[in-house]
Amino acid sequence: MPKDRRSPGPAPRPAPGGLDEVDRKLVQLLTADGRMANNALAEATGIAPSTCLTRVRSLRERGVIRGFHADVDLGALGQPLQALIAIRIGAHSRDEIDRFRAKVPALPGVLSLFHVSGANDYLLHVSAATPDALREFVLDHLTADPAVSHAETSLIFEHIRAMPDAHH
Repeated sequence: MPKDRRSPGPAPRPAPGGLDEVDRKLVQLLTADGRMANNALAEATGIAPSTCLTRVRSLRERGVIRGFHADVDLGALGQPLQALIAIRIGAHSRDEIDRFRAKVPALPGVLSLFHVSGANDYLLHVSAATPDALREFVLDHLTADPAVSHAETSLIFEHIRAMPDAHH
């Protein structure tokens, strides 16, 4: 078997954030396809497969890559309706806020919880089977919560993901 002729390349020179160009390219490629094989990653970045494996492992150990996730078709799971719910917290007690933050991500249909600035305190991304199920979720888990002073629901008609290289 012929020896791989690619050199491991120069030692990485950290850029701001501790990432060099090869690290950034690896992150970009894995963001687009988290299942991309190591050999394909190595070829795309011009480094040896062993170097690529080491770099990806380092990116994971440093927390740059936090995990690999499936892009799931919520409709196929019976949850075709998505919404963003803007939430204002009325409670001023740290215990109430901590209780709210611990409870909400574990609720059925919750996809993400964002702590935001501005008029609202949180944005909640949820999925539901029907408009009635969404209404019940809001009534049972948000408006009935003593920490919540306001909840405003916006239906998501379409979700367009940004291209991984659009930010560079």
